Amino acid sequence: MIESDHRYLRYALMVAQRSREHGNRPFGAVLVSGRGRVLLEAENTQDVTHDCTGHAETRLLAEASRRFTPTALAQCTLYVNAEPCPMCAGAIFWSGVGRVVFGLSSSRLHEVIGNRSEHLREHCAELLARGTHRVEVVGPMIEEEAAQVFNEGTWNARGIAP
Repeated sequence: MIESDHRYLRYALMVAQRSREHGNRPFGAVLVSGRGRVLLEAENTQDVTHDCTGHAETRLLAEASRRFTPTALAQCTLYVNAEPCPMCAGAIFWSGVGRVVFGLSSSRLHEVIGNRSEHLREHCAELLARGTHRVEVVGPMIEEEAAQVFNEGTWNARGIAP
């Protein structure tokens, strides 16, 4: 762990809060270059757009794949407020991003939100370890802080604050 990981995770938490304010589930992602420059950020848009692939990570990585070379992405770190789901882990793998840092584990997320939202309880590191190239996975970090965005407000049947 490096000190800047905390700073960029808190940035991802801010993006997640903004996602919630826009009527979506509170997930946010931030892509940082190997030199520490924020390249992209993305909110979850799944609920507002009714697009099941509108996760913050998949949206960000689709844009990153259009803008940056595989060599550049291999030097980047993706910061997300919660552990990436299996779909997002696949997008991380296929994008070639070299490192992922997350705040809240999928196990802790399930404890916090319970049955208020559907989710797959797989661990990102286990999925990515099965790939043909290495992706470093760091987390959970600042878990209690990361859990707060999921504890705020009430949730409806789809898992979002009204």
